[in-house]
Amino acid sequence: QVQLVESGGGLVQAGGSLRLSCAASGSIFSINEMAWHRQAPGKQRELVATITRGGTTNYADSVKGRFTISRDNAKNTEYLKMNSLKPEDTAVYYCSAHILTSTWPQRRNDYWGQGTQVTVSS
Repeated sequence: QVQLVESGGGLVQAGGSLRLSCAASGSIFSINEMAWHRQAPGKQRELVATITRGGTTNYADSVKGRFTISRDNAKNTEYLKMNSLKPEDTAVYYCSAHILTSTWPQRRNDYWGQGTQVTVSS
C-alpha cells in the first residue's frame, strides 16, 4: 500500500503565497519523478511542474517564474511553493509520484494524492 497525502492549500489574496506539501508513505522502495497537477472548475487537469529524483525541474509556461517545485528524498516528500498567486491559479492541486514498491513482486505505478483546494481571491 502506498499513500500520498497533500497539505497546505487554502484561501489567499492575489499576490500572496502558499506552499503545498505531499508526503508519500507505505511500501516504497524508490520514487522517480514527482509532479504537481491542477484542475480548475470546468477545465481539464493540467500538469503544473515536475521534478526528477536528481532534482531536474520542468514547469508549465503559466507558472514559470512564480512556482517552485522541490523534494526531500529522505522524507519522500515534494513541495510546491507558489508566489505571486493569481485568481486564475484557483484550482484543486494534486500531487503524483512514480513509485517502485518494496513489496514482492515489485511494481512501478503512478500514485496520486487526494487533492487540496487553492483559492486565490482578487
